[in-house]
This record gives sequence, C-alpha cells and structure tokens, in this order.
Amino acid sequence: MMAMIATSAMAGAQGYNVGDAVADFKLKNIDGKMLSMADNKEAKGYVIIFSCNHCPYVVKYEDRMVALNSVTAPAGYPVIAINSNDAVAYPDDSYEAMKVRAEEKGFNFPYLLDESQAIASAFGAQRTPHVYVVQKMGGKMVVKYIGAIDDNVDQPDAVKVKYVEDAISALNAGKPVPVANTKAIGCGIKWKKS
Repeated sequence: MMAMIATSAMAGAQGYNVGDAVADFKLKNIDGKMLSMADNKEAKGYVIIFSCNHCPYVVKYEDRMVALNSVTAPAGYPVIAINSNDAVAYPDDSYEAMKVRAEEKGFNFPYLLDESQAIASAFGAQRTPHVYVVQKMGGKMVVKYIGAIDDNVDQPDAVKVKYVEDAISALNAGKPVPVANTKAIGCGIKWKKS
C-alpha cells in the first residue's frame, strides 16, 4: 500500500493544469469534521493552498493567508489549506500540531489533513505553499490559477502583484485571469517513502 501511495504521488506530479476540472475531496479538518468543496453551496470557488506547519516559506505567508481569506471569502472564494506532508518523518506537521498552529496563528479557514497524500498527488502540488484557485463552472470546479500567493516571499510590504487576489477580481468581473501560472516558491512537499 505504501509503495502505491509513493508511486501515485510521483506519478501525480503532473497534476491539474489551468482549465482542468478538479475532483472533489473529503478530508479531516482540525475541528475533527470531514470537509469537501461540495459542502459550501454558496462558494463561487476556492483558494486551495497546500501548506504545512514547519516550512519557513509557509511561516512567512501564514499572516498573509489569514488576510487573504478575509478578502477572498467575502468575494466567494474561501481559502482551504491542506497539509499533505509525511507527519511520521516530520512530526511538526502532525494533525495535533496542525491544531496548535492554527490556534496560534488565528486561522480563519479550514486546515485539512491529506494523510494519504492522494490530494496533493492529484493536484500535482509540489511546494508549500502551492496555490490553486478553482471556480465553479456548470457544476464542476475548474482550475483558473496555479502558483504563488504574491510576488514577494520575504517582504509583505514590498508586494507589487497579488496573484491570487488579482485572479479572483478578474473572475468576479467576468474577465480572464491576468496571470494564470506563476512559480510556487517554498519547501518541497514531504512525500512518504515506499
């Protein structure tokens, strides 16, 4: 079974592209409840962020993720964070540690555990953070943007382009996303070894 998971994780490295419809998922949130995209009937789409607890890049973005959800959720695109890291090899990314981190940082969005790593594999997520903006279209969730949250990891005050916010503004205006792909900057997802 572990070999299959590791193999599928590597095979899924291609994952979704802009324009692809994504399969729904059901994962455990830090409140113990199972959550899927279909649960929120009002959402126009989602900002899905592959995240974790220990990556220094994620740590630099955590406050911005909270601020991002405060902007995107009212616009119809709530944030969903997903931790797919191997918690056996990286105990800082365990489910219990996720709950503690979310409380410490005041997460205002679900933080889901992808214990099997199947969702990261299906999406083709490679980094933390790695963002996918999906839009509800005719009953499907279609990828509209993949990449980074913004253009400056180290200096929030020096951000010039807010890729995710710009994507959602364009979608809500019925316009094409101005930049549909950027490079996700962050730690590599910690895949389970076979």
